[in-house]
Amino acid sequence: MAWKDTLADLGVMGLLRPEAPFVDLPAPPPVTAAPPPRPALPAPAKPPARVATPERPVPAYYAPPSDPMGCPTEAAVAGAATLQELEQAIQGCLKCPLGPSRLRFVFGEGDPRAPLMFVGEGPGRDEDLQGRPFVGKAGELLDKMIGAIGLTREQVYIANIVKCRPPDNRTPTGEEAAACLGYLRRQIELVQPKVIVTLGATPLRELVGVAEGITKVRGQWKRVEIAGRSIPVMPTFHPAYVLRQYTAEVRKAVWEDLKAAKAWTEQDADPT
Repeated sequence: MAWKDTLADLGVMGLLRPEAPFVDLPAPPPVTAAPPPRPALPAPAKPPARVATPERPVPAYYAPPSDPMGCPTEAAVAGAATLQELEQAIQGCLKCPLGPSRLRFVFGEGDPRAPLMFVGEGPGRDEDLQGRPFVGKAGELLDKMIGAIGLTREQVYIANIVKCRPPDNRTPTGEEAAACLGYLRRQIELVQPKVIVTLGATPLRELVGVAEGITKVRGQWKRVEIAGRSIPVMPTFHPAYVLRQYTAEVRKAVWEDLKAAKAWTEQDADPT
C-alpha cells in the first residue's frame, strides 16, 4: 500500500502494531442431551402444634417494702422536728424503684432557716456518688447563679423533687415524684423559706401543680400551699438547660428571675 511505503520512508513503521496472525478458534463442544430432571424433594414436615398454656400473670413492676425503715410512715415524717431528724427517718426509703438502684440518698443541704430555697428535679451521676444536690456541672452553674445575686450555697437551701437518681438521669415519673413529695413538703415546712425558686418544669409541675411549659411561665409568680402557709414561687430555667442553651437571652432571663426572688426575701410586700 502507498501509505505504508510512505511511512516506511519516514521511518515510523515501528509505531504501528504488527497485524495479528489469523488463528483458527477451536470448534465448540458438541451439544449433549439435557440432564435428567432431579427428583422432587419431599415437602418439609409441619411442626407439631403447640399446646396452649395458660398465661402467667404479669408481676408488678415494683413492690415496696412494708417495714418502717424501707417505707417511712406519714407519722414518722410529720414527727421529725428538725431536718436532721427527717433525714434519719427517711434515708432508708425504698418506696419506689429508684431506691434500690441508688448509691447515695440525696437529702438536701444548706441553711436550715434559709429565706430562699431552690428545688430541682433529681440527683444526677455526681450527686448520686457524693450524696449532695447540685454538685456536677449544673451545680457549678447554680453556685454561680446564686453568687450573682450576692448569696452563697450555705445561705440558701437546695433540694430536689426526688432524692434518688433516676436511671440515665431521666425525668422522674409521676409515681416516683409522688413517693418523695411528702418528704420535700416536710423539708419546706421545716425550713420555712420566704420564696421558693423552682428549677425547670419538673418541680413546677410536681410541687406547684403547674403543667405549662417552663418557657411560658418562667418569671411569673406562682404559689404553693405548705402546712397552712402560702409560699411565693418563682419558676426559672434549670441550670442544665442554661448550659445547653447558653445564650445571652437565657442567662438574662435567669438573672432577672433570681433578682426578683431575692428582692422579695428582703421586703415585706407580696409580689403576687
